[in-house]
Amino acid sequence: MAIHLSGTKLLFVLAGIGLVAGIVGAVISSHKEPSQPPVFNPAPNPYPDGIYANGIIESDQAHASNVNIYPEVSGTVTEVPVHAGQMVKRGDPLVQIDDRVQRATTEQLEAQAKAARALLQELRAQPRPETLVVAEAQLTAAEASAKLAHDTYDKQQHAYDADPHAVSRDTLDTARNTWLVADANRVTAQRNLELTRAGAWIYDIRNQEATYESLVKSANSARTLLSKYTLRAPADGIVMSINVNTGIYVSSQGVYDTYTQASNDPLVVFGTSPQTLNVRCYVDEILIPRMNVPGAIKAQMFVRGTKNGVPLEFVRLEPYVSPKISLSDERQERVDVRVLPVIFRFKASDSQQVYPGQLVDVYIGH
Repeated sequence: MAIHLSGTKLLFVLAGIGLVAGIVGAVISSHKEPSQPPVFNPAPNPYPDGIYANGIIESDQAHASNVNIYPEVSGTVTEVPVHAGQMVKRGDPLVQIDDRVQRATTEQLEAQAKAARALLQELRAQPRPETLVVAEAQLTAAEASAKLAHDTYDKQQHAYDADPHAVSRDTLDTARNTWLVADANRVTAQRNLELTRAGAWIYDIRNQEATYESLVKSANSARTLLSKYTLRAPADGIVMSINVNTGIYVSSQGVYDTYTQASNDPLVVFGTSPQTLNVRCYVDEILIPRMNVPGAIKAQMFVRGTKNGVPLEFVRLEPYVSPKISLSDERQERVDVRVLPVIFRFKASDSQQVYPGQLVDVYIGH
């Protein structure tokens, strides 16, 4: 009986301990840490019923956003003649990739094309005057030899006719054969002169024309490929970022980033004049009906940490609602909604110092 009571007491003790532990856990779990003050106070909405959107600053482009420049060829960077923040003109070199092999190939094909052109010109220029003179001289010599052989044969024949014992039959046959050979040479020289005067055969000319055209196209293709080893500015603007240095290997996939360990970074990020910038906003799909028509849209931009509004000029909207991308990288930011991209423009002089890629707060008037 005593043992039974001890077991009962133990159960009550354990139950009491569990109850106390549950109460303590409930108290601890219900305790809330005080909210941390924001790093900066958000700017107030300047419109009575304005729409808020995250915005990101980018260069002023007619389409898309900033220009990410990737090479079309692979190789080692040999020169970077510009630096970030430098203003450049259209066509100025930005990055030079090692082009020695391609340059040698191009020069070889161009030399072959020049040789083919020279041979084509030679065929078209036939007959060569000097060759024609030689053929005419050969015909004259062949005619003289044939006449001499014919005269000799005639003399032998007349002597044989006058006295068969004066000339042997063998001598007469030899003289006749000599004349026949000489006459055949004359005919050959005549045909050779006609062939020389006719010039090159038309089929030889056409074949050489095709060979020349093929080599010219190959040389032009090689020259075009050679030009791609030099990345140039696509327009007048500013070099916003350079991700390469001399000695780095690059490919059409971009450049390898040491920190992200990815090979998709552009070699150069290029933008238009920094005097005018764009702001790209993403308006939540549920707020789209509250927006004005494009021609009446007005908005203001606030650089985070300031309360000075910058008026924005509506540029365009991209009429395609797409899944939202995370701009702020905040955990509370929803990325499972769809948004409408809206682009505004502002003068950099109207704002504090801002840069492409910077996040801003945008309020769109309703």
